[in-house]
Amino acid sequence: MTERAHWRIEARAPRGEATDVRRLTDAADVEPYLADAAHYPGGHTDAVLFPRSEADVAAIVAAAKPILAIGAQSSLTGGATPQGETVVSTERMNDVREWGEGWVRVGPGLILADLLAQLAERGSYYPPVPTYDGASVGGTVATNAAGAATFKYGPTRPWIRALTVVLASGRVLDLRRGRTTAHPDGYFEILDEHGRATRVEVPRAVRPDVPKHSAGYFGADGMDLIDLFIGAEGTLGFVVDVELDLVAPRPAWFVGMTPLASAERAFALSTALRDASETTRRTGDARGIDVAAIEYMDRRSIELLAADGAPAREGVELPADAEALVLFQADLPADTTTAMAYDEIAGIDDVGRDGPLLRLMRLLEAEGVLDSTVVALPGEDAKRRSLFALREAVPAGVNARIRAAQRDVDPSISKAAADVIVPYENFETAMRRYADILDRRGLDYAIWGHVSDGNVHPNVMATTAAEMLSARDALLELGDAAIELGGAPMSEHGTGRSPIKKELLRRLHGDAGVASMRRVKAALDPCGLFAPGVLWDPADG
Repeated sequence: MTERAHWRIEARAPRGEATDVRRLTDAADVEPYLADAAHYPGGHTDAVLFPRSEADVAAIVAAAKPILAIGAQSSLTGGATPQGETVVSTERMNDVREWGEGWVRVGPGLILADLLAQLAERGSYYPPVPTYDGASVGGTVATNAAGAATFKYGPTRPWIRALTVVLASGRVLDLRRGRTTAHPDGYFEILDEHGRATRVEVPRAVRPDVPKHSAGYFGADGMDLIDLFIGAEGTLGFVVDVELDLVAPRPAWFVGMTPLASAERAFALSTALRDASETTRRTGDARGIDVAAIEYMDRRSIELLAADGAPAREGVELPADAEALVLFQADLPADTTTAMAYDEIAGIDDVGRDGPLLRLMRLLEAEGVLDSTVVALPGEDAKRRSLFALREAVPAGVNARIRAAQRDVDPSISKAAADVIVPYENFETAMRRYADILDRRGLDYAIWGHVSDGNVHPNVMATTAAEMLSARDALLELGDAAIELGGAPMSEHGTGRSPIKKELLRRLHGDAGVASMRRVKAALDPCGLFAPGVLWDPADG
């Protein structure tokens, strides 16, 4: 028997019968679908469609008109803002389809908060959920999204077991991790119903030594074909089914929010938490500190929280003189209760006692921040949600100010945000560079993000068209700094329609690297049906 060529896969016909898909065409009905979280300008479309199945999607694709797949429209790059394409919403493909031991199969439109709620009922956990859990599963696949817990668990990519994708041909790929890997010469072959092969080369992608990045198509020797579609921002096909790996049992969580007197003290605490946790995972010490996520917020972020009344709203008191906040979450054994946590903490001075929570308390004490840290113990779910709500209130405050400036000052003002990542050993150097780039321009900005990954989001709050132009120049310089320090200018939000991020994509991968990605697009979507204008301008390929 001839062994199957591992680089070759056959696309099949769609299953089931297409239905009469709901369609919106009235301007008032369409209007809510014309903008995403980036406030990217100029959104327009003639219709919004709501398929329920792969057969519905295949029928839409067969019409051979450009389409833009959207989920929750939480894109921060304009990638979910239509520019004339037919909008195809996945919101009706939001079901949990099958449960398995350590995995679940879902529709792409399932909102992460709903997924997490159902997992909690079963004692399971999906770790790479972004800090904004209003995104859809399909959206996170599209950008290889990551969240606070990337430090321990990694981004979306390694948690995807299988995808079902409708191609531009109307045929369907069933991709399962480990089943289709690249030819040693660097290509895949996709067979049609007649056995004819479409050759798809492996992209020549730069892979910085960082825990995550979302900058164009993934490429690596011997790569899995499934990874080509993860992070492709909906430009290569329409994902209609997603199978996710899960963690079970779900760990218990300790969360702490620590105000610090300086950014340097915040970085020192983050380093201590990181080092202890990496030691735990390297040695397998069951009693070691196991921090999964560390978040950072700068002084301007704290000022925005105070101005918007967020601390009072969430019942959290923050000192007025804090220059930085560190928010961290540690995994504890699944059976840890609130009472058990209190009992363990009570033994902090008993040298004969040991355990993961005790070690964490002793680390905080050694760093001089134990008494100032606001904590949520296992079981104190409302308090834990409040602490993370404070973190989410920072980008919400920035976005509100951008919307107000866009409405009241100049419609050309839009979100100006970087999504930069560097190797952690270069993080403090990078933060100084970022501040210098923004301070030199006299811009109002806030910086927050996933310090444990070396990934932050400098956001500029422009109030004039001139500041907007300066902010765009600053974003290019911020991206260049990240590249120079061994990182990437797009960490977790993708490239989308942003002209700045498109230029940074070119600077990261070079002209040859981007050209190889365009060849992948041309092979799989020769007529440019999927998300034209995302990643690069349509005229570029």
